[in-house]
Parts: sequence; C-alpha cells; structure tokens
Amino acid sequence: MAQHNELGIRGEEEAVRYLKSKDYRIVCRNWSFHGYEIDIVAENEEFIVFVEVKTRTSAQWGNPEDFVGKSRMRRMVDAANYYLIEKEIDKPARFDIIGLVWNGKRFELEHIDDAFLPFL
Repeated sequence: MAQHNELGIRGEEEAVRYLKSKDYRIVCRNWSFHGYEIDIVAENEEFIVFVEVKTRTSAQWGNPEDFVGKSRMRRMVDAANYYLIEKEIDKPARFDIIGLVWNGKRFELEHIDDAFLPFL
C-alpha cells in the first residue's frame, strides 16, 4: 500500500477516536454510492454529521482542511442527500471537516464543525 494511503487510513482512525471522545456515535465509515463517498458518517444529539477527513504530513502548502474545494463540497452534499434518502433519516444534517497533520510523532487535529452549508 502506498505511504500516502496508509497515512490517510491512520488519519481517519484518529478522526474516529477524536469524534468518539466528543460523544459522537460513528454510524459508518467510507460510505459510497455511485461514485460518491463520505469518509465518516456520525451522529450527535442534534445532527447527522457528514465528515470529510484530510490528512497531510506537513502544512507547508496550507492546512489540510484548505484542500476541500467547492467540487468536493458539492459531491459531499450529493452523497449526503443519497444517504439520507436511502436510510430514511429525518434529522438535520451538518458537514464537518477534520484536518490532520502528522508531525512525525502524533497528529495535530483541527475539527471544523458546520464547515459549509449545502449549495442551493
């Protein structure tokens, strides 16, 4: 497996640990539907939360969360819509981004809750 793939998997594991420590219930990971994917689907008291995880070895070129562009946001919204319909969920949705930077010893994590609103 390529080193960047391993780092991404480790980053997602760290994101899951973090969310659980904040009392989120992890509903599923790497949910996909017709080419769309959501890294983590979680739930708290108020929301079903769709989480994009970005992991990097350095913030030299910008924070990982800065690399979630409008195209990825649109794809997340579309995927979330399919998910909510398929699972028949009638709970408000929220879109979060978790950015992680591996400093060689541990992850530095930034959680942006309610990172963006669905496009109309």
